[in-house]
Formats: sequence, structure tokens, C-alpha cells
Amino acid sequence: MKQIALVTGASAGFGEAISRRLVADGVQVIGAARRFEKLKDLQAELGEAFYPLQLDVSSLTSVNQAFNSLPESWSQIDILVNNAGLALGLDPAFEADFTDWMTMIQTNIIGLTYLTRKLLPQMVERDSGFIINLGSTAGTVPYPGANVYGASKAFVKQFSLNLRADLAGKHIRVTTIEPGLCEGTEFSNIRFKGDEQRVENLYRGAHAIQAEDIANTIAWLIAQPQHLNFNRIEIMPVSQTFGAQPVYREK
Repeated sequence: MKQIALVTGASAGFGEAISRRLVADGVQVIGAARRFEKLKDLQAELGEAFYPLQLDVSSLTSVNQAFNSLPESWSQIDILVNNAGLALGLDPAFEADFTDWMTMIQTNIIGLTYLTRKLLPQMVERDSGFIINLGSTAGTVPYPGANVYGASKAFVKQFSLNLRADLAGKHIRVTTIEPGLCEGTEFSNIRFKGDEQRVENLYRGAHAIQAEDIANTIAWLIAQPQHLNFNRIEIMPVSQTFGAQPVYREK
């Protein structure tokens, strides 16, 4: 039987590219997102191997309703790709909008963990499955303005590693993919709340990671022998690297 993957945030960006690649590889994909019309457009392109599922990961009620609506033939999920997530703002913590913080926590942390908890029991019962979580280099490398976004991605990294500890002796794989600077998605448009000039300035000449790069990485992971687990994969464009920590001196 073909594997079934659930990909969250499938209406654009990484999720859309991941869905396309997995369907091309013969995986049946449940594409989940809030924007159902975009999912229907993707279904028209990908055909019967793609099942559109309206779901808002930040709402536990929405997640429950979506799972209850799945047909029996789509209910046994082999691969969970927790892709849905967002950053809002780049203000210092003392100026940040607390509502933005709550939205990031609800989506990046609570939504991801709730979906995982929903699917884990069936994976454990079958003693088979793969959970792929989208983290970020921001979860490792602090930078000004990352505050709650970076902290939420650090949570994703540690949660994934602790899942591995809880799943000792089970044939269930868990991997976190941690991208650096990415373009060609809605990520920065959402972060900067539609400020296109700010988005353009961020990516100009950077040759950043593309959504297809992440999709190809996930396809490669799934194709690996099931006795291998890649705990973390950190990816940066060649143009991005590490710098010295700044030191501010009093005059």
C-alpha cells in the first residue's frame, strides 16, 4: 500500500512544494491548511493522490473536526510533516506586540504538539511512522527581534529530541529540519505584515533557500532505510553564515 503523508501549511510555500514532490514520488498526501480554495486548486493539479483538508493548527477544535472528517481510506497516516508555522514582527521584546507572541506560540508550539499527540498513538500501535518537524536556525542562533519566534523553534528542536527518547525501541523516526534564510514563500510577507519593500530588501542578491530545496530534503529523508534516523538537518544558503557576537562598549 502507498504511504499517506499529512502535510500542514500545504496551501503555499514549503507545504505546497512538499506536497507536489511527495505526490510525484508516489506518496498519497493530505494537504492541510486554512485556505481551502488554494488546496482545491492544488488538488486540481495533483489529482486523486492529494486530499485537501481544511484545518487551522492554532485551533484545537479545528484539528479535531478535521481529523473526524477524514475518510477511512485516508485515516492511517504514515508520515506527519509539521510544516505550518509563522513569524510575526522583528521588533525587540520590549516593543513587540504580545498578540503576535501568542499567535506564534499557539501555531508553532501548541498546534505542532497537538497534531503530533493526535497521530502518535496510531503510529505506536503499528510500530511504524515518521514525524518531520520544521524548525529553524533561529532555534539555535539568536538574533535581534527573533525573541518568541526563535524560542518557539528551539522548542521544536527539543521536543523532537525528546520524542526520540520517548520512542526508544519503537520503529518511528523523528527529524527536525532547520532552514536558514528562505525565499519564494509567504514567510517574510507575513512577518513584515505586507511590507513588500522590506521583504525585497531582505532577499536581494542573497540566493536564499527555495521551497523546493526543503521538499527535496524531505523526499530524501523518506527514501532512506528505515533503520536510519537523522535527528536534525540544519540548512543554510551559501550566502548565509555565522558572525562574531557584537560587543557594545560604553563611551
